[in-house]
Amino acid sequence: MKKYFLTAVAFLVILTGCSPEDEVLVEAKEQEETKDEFRIVATTVAVAEIMDALELDLVGIPTSYKEMPKRYEGVTEVGNPMSPDMERVKSLHPTDVLSVTTLQYDLEPVFSGVGMDATFLNLESVDDMQQSILLLGEKYDRLEQAKAINGEFDEKVEQIQQEIEGKEKPSVLILLGVPGSYLVATEHSYIGDLVRLCGGENIVTGEEVEYLASNTEYLQQANPDIILRAAHGMPEEVVEMFDEEFKKNDIWKHFDAVKHNRVYDLDELYFPTTGNLAAVEALEQLYTMLYLE
Repeated sequence: MKKYFLTAVAFLVILTGCSPEDEVLVEAKEQEETKDEFRIVATTVAVAEIMDALELDLVGIPTSYKEMPKRYEGVTEVGNPMSPDMERVKSLHPTDVLSVTTLQYDLEPVFSGVGMDATFLNLESVDDMQQSILLLGEKYDRLEQAKAINGEFDEKVEQIQQEIEGKEKPSVLILLGVPGSYLVATEHSYIGDLVRLCGGENIVTGEEVEYLASNTEYLQQANPDIILRAAHGMPEEVVEMFDEEFKKNDIWKHFDAVKHNRVYDLDELYFPTTGNLAAVEALEQLYTMLYLE
């Protein structure tokens, strides 16, 4: 009787009907299909810009007057970041819905109410944003892109730290304006973090929140070297509001920052309420305001 010996390769072919090469192709195809299964909705512009930098497609983007990355031309808009259209989001059958932690308190119950889980990314400081970018890179197989983005932030921060070494730290007041009113930004706000990275000293410290109601008499006693005015929501209208406030409220003329023309209006594209990819340019602009003008 003849004896037949089957090699491992032959046995695999008989058992599965495919060769090892076929197995590799099948596995690669399965990985590709798994990757394509992500249906991601970004509900804020900052998150959408980060996803674009990570070279990731989206099925839903926020509605905004700001220009969106070209990658997302024709992608369904899901409404204002602070109040997304939940029915529209649901209709996209997303696997992932991304927002930011500054909106979590208001939005998490809304998402839960329609049976959706959302991921709230922490973009409240440059360091927090870098950690969130790394987490996204790990989840969506974009670690190389994530590390490249964070490398640019690290390089700019290191450069500024070297440039401000030995320089006197200016004291800074940050005002966040929205149509009809304004608040004082603390060291815990995103813009406060940028000021810290540039060596500025926020006159409002020791608080646990990001923003406080304004007390002009207290602020005048602190007498900051520099006043930064950040317009949010409707920038042109808010700048006009600030101009009117500084003109009509007599107390502002007693601030050294006003006397020495050290009052600066911040462009919302570079200085939003949460971190975004414009942080490198924002730090450059802020350094100029704090030290060169």
